Parts: sequence; structure tokens; C-alpha cells
Amino acid sequence: MASVVFDKASRIYPGTTAPAVDKLDLIVNDGEFLVLVGPSGCGKSTSLRMLAGLEEIDNGRIFIGERDVTNIAPKDRDIAMVFQSYALYPHMTVAENMGFALKIAGKPKEERDRRVLEAAKLLDLEPYLERKPKALSGGQRQRVAMGRAIVREPQVFLMDEPLSNLDAKLRVATRTQIAALQRRLGITTVYVTHDQVEAMTMGDRVAVLKDGILQQVDTPRNLYDNPANAFVAGFIGSPAMNLLIAPVSGGKAKLGDLEIAVPSGVGATVTVGVRPESFTPSTAGFHVLVEVVEELGADAFVYGKPADAAVNFANASDEGAQVIVRWDPKNPPQPGSTITVTVNPAAIHLFDSTTGECIK
Repeated sequence: MASVVFDKASRIYPGTTAPAVDKLDLIVNDGEFLVLVGPSGCGKSTSLRMLAGLEEIDNGRIFIGERDVTNIAPKDRDIAMVFQSYALYPHMTVAENMGFALKIAGKPKEERDRRVLEAAKLLDLEPYLERKPKALSGGQRQRVAMGRAIVREPQVFLMDEPLSNLDAKLRVATRTQIAALQRRLGITTVYVTHDQVEAMTMGDRVAVLKDGILQQVDTPRNLYDNPANAFVAGFIGSPAMNLLIAPVSGGKAKLGDLEIAVPSGVGATVTVGVRPESFTPSTAGFHVLVEVVEELGADAFVYGKPADAAVNFANASDEGAQVIVRWDPKNPPQPGSTITVTVNPAAIHLFDSTTGECIK
């Protein structure tokens, strides 16, 4: 096991000027499960491939443990990767697939068999060791791919969206298995996903990237409660945080009849962030025109538009931006009606309307 350090690591693809990854400074502690998350094209997979040695580093360095691996071949970095594609050999059994890398490395048959059996026990694959991949379900194939990585006993696991090919229910079950397995093995793991729910439920810490730049790295709870900027606030959480640009007058931001105290020096507008669950019904406050109600059984979510024309969406460029309010599932409002909500001042986040940075 070992820590991983990105020291101002950058990658600029030929023919472009903007870095795919720009001066990434990030430390993954020994034994930690760190998740890289962000929208498509943010640089998360490129960062993982830089660590694996599959992408060149134009500037900066990468360390695994005390060793600078920046210019070391992938096969010599003591890592194991799990990809979105299972990439199993169809003509080999599960046991042969799992032990193939050890065979290539010249490990004795007794040692190969021992490691494969140990991994199969961890992954509940013992009954399937003699099967071919075509006789396995998607979840079982993914576990075989995991087993192939485990038997190598690497210093670092690298996982690039390994659950993308699974259906929703199996994805939930498998992500808990992977997180539990990593904690049992204690191997440093860097995991890439675009799914922030995966990131929040699996990672010891989560690193959020946008346009190749690290926005924030913290525990899932701290990312949710204390986002560094409006991008992180809007990306982390399901449903997403409401980000509304409100006019400021007399030291207060105004969402309809709801007045929110803002620090001195704030300009004519401010971005107000409120989680859907932080709104509560009220007789006076912020008015929302109801468009859609999602009834999920234990919860109901109201989607709508601000009734006050002076209030705009901070993410207005996003097609279909809406106000989201968590509501009593036993008494949901009707589409076309207007609801009025208020919010505890302690649950409000303020961001600069221009830079998006958090206002303390």
C-alpha cells in the first residue's frame, strides 16, 4: 500500500491550448478511497490515466509512495486497473481470467491458485470459477474484473467508472460491495465516476473537478454542507441545490417576500443557494409556481419557477432550470398552483454572482 501524490500535474493534448488537467495538486492518503467526480470532459479520467501511465504528463510530477513514477512505464508502477468494460477473455474460465496476469508475470501455479481462491472468497465467486464469462451476469463479470485486480496485490487500485454498464439496482448493490471490499483490503483506491451519488456514498473523500481544475476536495459531508463555490454546490446533492440570483437592497437579498441578510460589500445581486430539503411551507416568503410534482413514496419533490420576475436562475444557461422543494409526500401540491416557502437563515449559502465563490 502507498499514498498517491499529484504535484502540479498537467496534461495538454496536442492541437489544444487549454489543459485537460491543469496543475492538479492532490494527495491520496495510504489506504484511502478517493473519488474523482465531475461532468463529462472535466479531466477526471485523464487524471486517472496520468496516474496509470497511460497519458503523458506535460508538467508536474506524480508519486506513488516515495517513488516518482512520472516517467515510469505502466507495468512498473505496481497498480491495478478496473475499467468500465470488463475486458474478460471469453475462452478462459473465471479462474483463468483472474490468474492470467500472474501467469504472465511467471508466478508459480500454487501461488496463482492460492491468490485466485482468496479473491474468489472475498467476491463470492467460488461457485463460478470454472464458468466462462458468457455464463455470468453483468454484476458477476464486474466482480471477476475486480478479482483480476485483487490477485495482483498492487499498491494502488485505479477504477474508471466500473459500474456504468450495470442496471440501476445492481449498480447500487455493487457500489456498496466495492466500498466494503476496499475497506477490508485497505488498498489505496482512486475511483472515477460522473455519478455524484456514487461519489458521496463510496468515497472517504471526494475531489470535484471542472474544466481540468480541482474545485474542492473534502469528505462527502463537508462537500454537501460547505461547498467552496456555486459549481460544487450545484453538482453535489440529489436533487441539486437551488441556485438563485436575487437582487440586493439595503443589505438584504430578496427572494419574493423572503429577505436574507448579506455581508457588506456585496454587489447589486447575489447567488442564494438553498437545498430542496431546507425549504419549509409558510404563509409568507418565497413563492414558487408548481410545474411538476415527483412522488417517490417516502418523499415528494416539487419542481417549479419563481413567481417573482426579479429572481433568476444562476444556472440559467441550463435548459429547464427549476426551483426544487422537498414536500410532504402525503399532501403534495397540484401542478399549476403556487406554494410559499421560507428557509432557516442557517441553511442558506451565499455565492458571488460573478465568480461563484462562496461568501463567508
